[in-house]
Amino acid sequence: MMSTRFRTLSLAVAVLFLLVGCGGGGSPSATAGAASPSAAAPSAPASASAEANEPVELSLAHSYQTDHAHHRCGAVALAENVAARDVGLTIEIFPASQLGPDADRFTSVASGDIDIDLQGASAIAATFPDVGVVDTAYVFDDADHVFEFLETDTFAQLQADALAATGVNLLDAWWFGMRQFTANEPIRHPDDFAGLRMRFPDTPRYLANAEALGAEAVAVAFEEVYLSLQQGVIDGQENPIPTIASLNLPEVQSHVSLTAHQAGFQFVIVSDATWQTLSTEQQDALREAIREVRAADRQCIEDDERKFIDQWKSSGDMEVVEDVDRAAFIARAEEYFAANLTGRELEVYQAIRAMRP
Repeated sequence: MMSTRFRTLSLAVAVLFLLVGCGGGGSPSATAGAASPSAAAPSAPASASAEANEPVELSLAHSYQTDHAHHRCGAVALAENVAARDVGLTIEIFPASQLGPDADRFTSVASGDIDIDLQGASAIAATFPDVGVVDTAYVFDDADHVFEFLETDTFAQLQADALAATGVNLLDAWWFGMRQFTANEPIRHPDDFAGLRMRFPDTPRYLANAEALGAEAVAVAFEEVYLSLQQGVIDGQENPIPTIASLNLPEVQSHVSLTAHQAGFQFVIVSDATWQTLSTEQQDALREAIREVRAADRQCIEDDERKFIDQWKSSGDMEVVEDVDRAAFIARAEEYFAANLTGRELEVYQAIRAMRP
């Protein structure tokens, strides 16, 4: 399927020809995938209607501000990498939820109206619940643990099932950072959540994480976090360090507690409708470019984490709470999920935990 820009252009040209044939006038106007790291990556040949390396402009949407690493070192780097391969692909980027919030954009990717997007597993789980378990609190230890899992047969089967269920390819993943809590007081132990209204994304997995950790969850959209903190609708929230900085949360929060309670990563997803229109060479180029950008994007995330933590320690803009009782959080989470996960979710959870050294 063509990108949004090409579909709009084709429609405009058709209208022009119709007007000319009727004696009218007018002028047309123009508007504005990659397999995964595993063996389950989509490998179907391009459709018969697609010419080899026909020029295609792809749309890439995400929810991050332009100063965030996922934009600077992820989306922008991907567009440059793809263009340099000279296979007829260009990418137009729509940052900061310009094309809608996560849930709406996922639907648009499934329909082919958006070609590429960055989505967390819990947003995808609204349509394909099985993948949500990778967002479980303390299921992963760190980034290396995440990327080792993405090479397993267990994840390959999740990819294949997600594609069949949604029409969306979970092509790869980019590191997002360990999620940490902010509030106007330190959070060192699960008991410290008492009396605090903590923002969590409005998905079953994140709300289960809140319950597992002992927090009172308030569902607030990502785009509304700053204002909700400023107005006192919520008392705290949780996100990776670069996202906390990108949202300017030190202006409305005094403490960041390094709980590292969830390994954050974003799937790079591609509409299968789009994927099937690409030539084999274009598919390979997009797949390889997404994988190459992964390492640089992770490095930017980790560099930003160190930079912002050092800045906050030096400036006093936020108190960095490092003496967190992570063992208490982990024990509580493991007890909760052992009792509440069932079926395939429990199997995947146990498989991930079993990979720990």
